Amino acid sequence: MKHNDSYAKLVNEFMVKLEDTIDKVAPDNTSALENLREMREMANKLSFRADFIDVYNLNYFFKSIDEKIASGEIEKYAACRFDMKRFSVVNHQFGREDGTKILKKFIEGLQKGLKEDGCVCRIQGDTFTVLFLKKRMSYVVKYLSGTMIELGLKDKKKAMLTTYAGYYEITGKKTAEEIMDRIGMAWNMAKHVKRVPYVFFDEKLMQSVENEKWVESVFDEALRNEEFMVYYQPKVTLKNYRLNGAEALCRWKHNGEMILPYRFIPVLEQSNMICELDFYVLEHVCRDLKRWSEEGKALVKVSVNLSRVHLGDMDLVEHVLEIVDKYKVPHEYIELELTETTTDVDFRELKQIVIAFRTQGFSVAVDDFGVGYSSLNLIREMPWKVLKIDKSFLPEGDEDTEDNSQKKVMLKHIIGMAQNLGLECIAEGVETVDQVTILKENNCYNAQGYLFDKPLPVEEFEERLERLA
Repeated sequence: MKHNDSYAKLVNEFMVKLEDTIDKVAPDNTSALENLREMREMANKLSFRADFIDVYNLNYFFKSIDEKIASGEIEKYAACRFDMKRFSVVNHQFGREDGTKILKKFIEGLQKGLKEDGCVCRIQGDTFTVLFLKKRMSYVVKYLSGTMIELGLKDKKKAMLTTYAGYYEITGKKTAEEIMDRIGMAWNMAKHVKRVPYVFFDEKLMQSVENEKWVESVFDEALRNEEFMVYYQPKVTLKNYRLNGAEALCRWKHNGEMILPYRFIPVLEQSNMICELDFYVLEHVCRDLKRWSEEGKALVKVSVNLSRVHLGDMDLVEHVLEIVDKYKVPHEYIELELTETTTDVDFRELKQIVIAFRTQGFSVAVDDFGVGYSSLNLIREMPWKVLKIDKSFLPEGDEDTEDNSQKKVMLKHIIGMAQNLGLECIAEGVETVDQVTILKENNCYNAQGYLFDKPLPVEEFEERLERLA
């Protein structure tokens, strides 16, 4: 990140011309010199102001850091980068003019709490940086996590403003650019990876960023070399505990090391790379299903996960059909799983996709039900075939705790509601016999989890298939 932006460059060019003009004015022309010097003072102030809501710009942020470094006080300070969460909703509700006033008031409130020791500076749009004393950290975190802004007594317009923020408590001799990089990393992690209100920069985060860069750099070659392997986690019917399906999961073996999904899936989900991996998994599943059919093995339905990133692809259904039909796999043996967190996309778009898949004979499941915030609307609006109940709804142990009692009640109603809507139910993450008993008591007879099997390499899963023959 450079110290200057385009606005500051214009001001600086004006300052150069102004200084040149001052040098050419005759010394005895006191009136002209006074006017020119006033203009110089005004331009100097403007060089550190943003042209959006009259706050400091990024130049001032860097200048303030450089001054604190020079004075030896920088380790007393913390820095933050943030942007507004869903601010477009505020603009839509109140109009752009009042939206700008609300944002300006929000920034003024933050600046007031920092006293003279801190500053709020705009990067662009509704993205800002903050430099402040560490002792004011609790105030800044609380303010940015959610503050109600009232536009005026006459207007009585109120808006709750929240942010995604990345924080860094400055240690050691760091340059302004290094500080900017660290708050940028933390902000990116908060907004795009963890989707939480804020993240603090630390060495663990630095390792995470380095891992992200590494995954991105080797992914294409790893895909070409087929380093990604499909594992199958069996699904069973609780009526006779026989295999009745599987979920395809991805594992990555690179240079002899098994890289677990948590290290690469979140990274890939930040770009279209996750789509490439999903199609790769689907193709390998279809390849296996075709081979099993040719070998006379019994076939079961296999579910494949599709990331939310696919939902911007207008040709998604055609892409899936192209892969499945290439291997002449009957569509009833493929189930497509979409996570409940897909509720952050357009419902109409999602509904069209689900209907199109169902029309083509695919089963479509809503995965991780209960994790998101719009579960009831999601199952009411969409023509799903299967609802996968998240493991967080399964009681843990056989203790009669308040938490377990609540889970039992919620589990009973979720299963009943789903079945009344004509949906098949499957519980994931089943690990104990007590959980099986509870599921059977509530007429849910499909399950997967470590109690039955962990995700299996293809060779081991084929042994399960042979038992069905």
